[in-house]
Amino acid sequence: MPSTSDVLRHLPIEGMTCASCVGRVEKVLRRVEGVKDVSANLATESADVTADASVTLPTLVRAITAAGYGVPAQTVDLAIDGMTCASCVGRVEKVLRAVPGVQDVSVNLATEQAIVTGQADASDLIAAVERAGYDARITEDGGRDIGEAAERRQAETVSLTRAFILALVFTLPVFLMEMGGHMIPGFHHLLDHVIGMRTNWILQFILTSIVLFVPGWRFLRTGFVALVHLAPEMNSLVAIGSLAAWGYSVIATFAPRLLPAGAVQVYYEAAAVIVTLILLGRLLEARAKGRTSDAIRKLAGLQARAAVVLRNGTPAEVPVGEVKSGDLVLIRPGERIPVDGVVAEGESYVDQSMITGEPVPVARHSGESVVGGTVNQNGTLTVRATSVEEASTLAQIIRMVQDAQASKLPIQGLVDRVTMWFVPIILLIAAVTFVIWLVFGPTPALGVALVRAVSVLIVACPCAMGLATPTSVMVGTGRGAELGVLFRKGEALQTLKDTKVVAFDKTGTLTQGHPELTDMTVAEGFEREEVLRLAAAVEARSEHPIARAIVAAVGNTVLPDVSAFESVTGGGVRASVEGRTVAVGADRYMRDLGLDVAAFASQAVHLGELGRTPLYVALDGRLTAILAVADALRPTTVATITHLHAMGLRTAMVTGDNAHTASAIARQAGIDTVVAEVLPAGKVEAIRKLKVADGLLAYVGDGINDAPALAEADVGMAMGSGTDIAMEAADVVLMSGNPETVCTAIALSRAVIANIRQNLFWAFAYNTALVPLAAGVFEPLFGWQMSPVFSAGAMAFSSVFVVGNALRLRRFSPR
Repeated sequence: MPSTSDVLRHLPIEGMTCASCVGRVEKVLRRVEGVKDVSANLATESADVTADASVTLPTLVRAITAAGYGVPAQTVDLAIDGMTCASCVGRVEKVLRAVPGVQDVSVNLATEQAIVTGQADASDLIAAVERAGYDARITEDGGRDIGEAAERRQAETVSLTRAFILALVFTLPVFLMEMGGHMIPGFHHLLDHVIGMRTNWILQFILTSIVLFVPGWRFLRTGFVALVHLAPEMNSLVAIGSLAAWGYSVIATFAPRLLPAGAVQVYYEAAAVIVTLILLGRLLEARAKGRTSDAIRKLAGLQARAAVVLRNGTPAEVPVGEVKSGDLVLIRPGERIPVDGVVAEGESYVDQSMITGEPVPVARHSGESVVGGTVNQNGTLTVRATSVEEASTLAQIIRMVQDAQASKLPIQGLVDRVTMWFVPIILLIAAVTFVIWLVFGPTPALGVALVRAVSVLIVACPCAMGLATPTSVMVGTGRGAELGVLFRKGEALQTLKDTKVVAFDKTGTLTQGHPELTDMTVAEGFEREEVLRLAAAVEARSEHPIARAIVAAVGNTVLPDVSAFESVTGGGVRASVEGRTVAVGADRYMRDLGLDVAAFASQAVHLGELGRTPLYVALDGRLTAILAVADALRPTTVATITHLHAMGLRTAMVTGDNAHTASAIARQAGIDTVVAEVLPAGKVEAIRKLKVADGLLAYVGDGINDAPALAEADVGMAMGSGTDIAMEAADVVLMSGNPETVCTAIALSRAVIANIRQNLFWAFAYNTALVPLAAGVFEPLFGWQMSPVFSAGAMAFSSVFVVGNALRLRRFSPR
């Protein structure tokens, strides 16, 4: 019987095909020392292993792989508490990569999340993070509990607020006692006369010690743990700087004989103000970072809490989590649609703006789909639920946005490499600064050297570097979701900016995806509406897509009954309607009926040049009208191509349609390059050639046959109105199905990357400019110097500036 110290592990296994495989897997696992029980399951392709806690997951994985089977990599999502700068990110990644079984790690400072891929024990991952001085815990469903994340942020903000207020209360007296003489003449003399200099210093010692070891303890604890592990980070710089100023002051207060003559001076106000200002910066930063997730919270707020379900014909309100696929849900005017489904009864207009970014409500009738989270406008709908909870469109959108926010852009790799060495280099610069000023500085050299070294330590904290990229990505991808642009992969956000050519599929992407009646000319003596009504009555008996286009053109008109209906495959249809013989078909069908189509010859040639299919209508043996049916361009297609050209991009169309129709569509849209009559494999080859000719390529498509092309493109963009397979193969999903959102996606990509570059420029330029100033490089030449107090203020401002600059993306609007 398993003991209380035993651990049950569930392992997915690849390669088991029969009962003997099951036996083999169980056999090799039982041979592992410490394994108590094994149960492998062929149907679920997994094994449950009960073993001592000392038996690690990598040990079990090695036994399985040695037997010729595989264990797929699993993803563990960890929430990390305590990270404050880019060097923290590098440190957490380093300790996680060292855990046996880890294949890949991505740590994000803005989301405070680590995504670990491999076969490592979650307990080992958490233990590694905790040994590094941070707190970690597993988050369910990829950390997507938005309520929990919001509560965590709120708790952090409350904690920082209390710490800052406490630090401020005890810092103000210290600041006034030490700096009051600079603001009020004679203040120091009055203070010395009333309480004396030694009492003054002792009071400053008490107050500063409270600031340092109560609200400032968070910096000291984390900072020195990092130093013990030889991995110094932002908190280490703050801890060393503030404690150096405090320690020097303590010696000056209680053991002044240990200091050289003229060097007895206190810097309590520097230590206290450093902690207080950095707490203020962290508080402002936490509040600003909370706003970077506003888009996710808005999307989550779209989820209905309850639904009215028809049970045995009786409406009953139930929590939305209890709605099952196939249930009939009643939705009244003004209510939010709780689940994805298909309209079973009723008609209404639905506001889908928060899902697609399109502001105009869309009509929904019986048989049409609706999306959970959208708002029913003016009619009552009965909807049959199709996708509920995590399978719903809204849940998938939230998941895609969060995955993009948690991912790392290639540009972040440079930042990570720099910051791995940044803090050790700053410590070295601070040490060199101290020695130079101690040897060559003015009297009292020790005090001056300390101030300069502390200024360097404080001003150089790399918080802004760590936040520069992830905050922009978070805000940018969130804003994209509001505009109907979902970045499934964060890398696409960077790659899309450098795109040189945008290639489109034709059908369903540039065009409507279904035939429409586009033209109709009637012979003299006939009424257009009457001829169209009679033609539609005949075509209503046909299942051909062209027939459906003609029927759709008459709208809700009641069509007369027909008799003697006959259809000629590839030719046309004929029937008797209201006592008249009506025939509709191609030119060859008319000739078979003995009719001459020469009267409409010029119109037929023109329609053919436009890529439209001409048809003829005859009444009682007389040629009556020519009409044309085509898969027409979407209303925004021409504007889309015009905008892309204005953005400096080339355009192409890659389609399986015939060359004549494709060329005609391309001429109407203004597309530069046309590749027609290609199968899916041919589309892939065409994209490869376009990439060689023009550079980075984005491909936009919507069908199953577009999936290979979407995967081959540098950036695959799937129309949200298309198939699930196309969207799975894409890097970006355009929810509205409007090709104009291609321009929005590219413009947003450019805006986000520009924002990141601004942030990185500020972060690096700030350090490049202020570290020499803090070190006193310019003091001998120009008299410029920087106190630790101003260093702390500048450091805090840099982080707030970076987050504030990223938040500007919330106002991004495509031109």
